[in-house]
Amino acid sequence: MDVHVRDVHSRDLRYFVAVARELHFTRAAERLFVSQPALSKQIRALERQLGAELFVRDQRGVRLTSVGAALLPHAQRVLESWQSGAEAVERAKADERATLFVGMSTRPARGGLLPAVRSRFSEVHPAATIQLRQVSWQDASAGLADGTADVAFIWLPLPDLERYEWVVVAEEPRHVALPDTHRLADLDEVDFADLTDEPFLALPEGAGALRDYWLALDARAGRPPRIGAEIASTDETYEALVDGRGVCLVAAGNAPLITLGGVVTRPVRGITPSRFALAWRAGDDRRPLVSAYIKACGEALGRAER
Repeated sequence: MDVHVRDVHSRDLRYFVAVARELHFTRAAERLFVSQPALSKQIRALERQLGAELFVRDQRGVRLTSVGAALLPHAQRVLESWQSGAEAVERAKADERATLFVGMSTRPARGGLLPAVRSRFSEVHPAATIQLRQVSWQDASAGLADGTADVAFIWLPLPDLERYEWVVVAEEPRHVALPDTHRLADLDEVDFADLTDEPFLALPEGAGALRDYWLALDARAGRPPRIGAEIASTDETYEALVDGRGVCLVAAGNAPLITLGGVVTRPVRGITPSRFALAWRAGDDRRPLVSAYIKACGEALGRAER
């Protein structure tokens, strides 16, 4: 291929395609918002550069030469590809300026995780905004299910597991929270068997598998739990505990949120530890901001994943 052919600009191809479609220089010039003499001059320059005429101009009008007909489909593909590239650039620029919504039902204060993730994320996407959204415990997905969150800090297990992907950010033993006047409050550690007959505070039924998990159904040998009250927030949990409406299981990292006076927490034997995770909708990790937040979270935890 001649070196001059490789120097053709997209503008030259755009002018050529416009004339090829109109087969009329004046109409093509109007379509391109340029003067007809300027368009004719540019087409002549392109023909000299390619070393061949692209159009026949005679009394019958304008028509493509065999060289022009050969060039046309390639020129159209180049322009379409360039347009797709330009649109991709605009989408990427919009993503850079976009807002990433981070849902949470419990604020992940663990070891300064949120500031650490934000710092690493902002190094890569300084123009993007992170918006934190506190979500009721009614929604175990913390906003992922209804699309109000792009990523979310959640407790496993999630309902509809196949819809989501996640990375565990903390694994913590489960404690029992109870009034400080409770018969078990003076123990250093509690057997779950001693709690099976206690009234429990339960998440709303809409929380599904997560409600079952915090009631420890898997450790009850088929015995149904007694529900003392339903809770949908930390404040509701604290008030229900102080009122003596029941006890509840909490992750060790959340114990300080409810031991505000009149409530104590104790480690529990006989149940599995809790898992706190960063989750996102399956496939969404290909979105630039979501992928960057996942990576920043892994780096903040000292992991090399993603």
